[in-house]
Amino acid sequence: MAPAAASALTTAAPYAVGFLGAASFAQQRAAGKYNAAVQNRNALVAEQKAEAIENQLTLDLASFNKKFIQLEGSTKVNTAKSGAVIGSGTAKNIEMANLFEKEIQENIMKYNAEIGKTQAFEQANFYRIQSNIEKQKSRMAQLRTVSEVGGSLLTMAG
Repeated sequence: MAPAAASALTTAAPYAVGFLGAASFAQQRAAGKYNAAVQNRNALVAEQKAEAIENQLTLDLASFNKKFIQLEGSTKVNTAKSGAVIGSGTAKNIEMANLFEKEIQENIMKYNAEIGKTQAFEQANFYRIQSNIEKQKSRMAQLRTVSEVGGSLLTMAG
């Protein structure tokens, strides 16, 4: 009975190795697709962050402009209260300085938003590269599995 069992195991072994190899191959493919999908999702999140930065800039500029208009109004009121002529001399210099400062602050906000958006897009690109790397890792693992299964089957046959 023992020789018959050994013969049956010897006959079944290549099928078992092939089945396990195929299962491992499929699992590696699924893992690679999953990991790639995670990285692609991360890329989309990073792109959404860039869009949120742009939206935040729009809100910040609107809020800043509203506050600037209020500042301009109170400056004119204070100038008029002091008895100075609005639009001439020191009043004109203050108005020009405020406009210049407004321009600088708007440019700083726009610059910072551009930097943030650029960083978010670079992060998205990095995640897409990672996605491709995950796919390649999966393929390499599959090739390794195929070669190991092939080697095992050749060893069993020889």
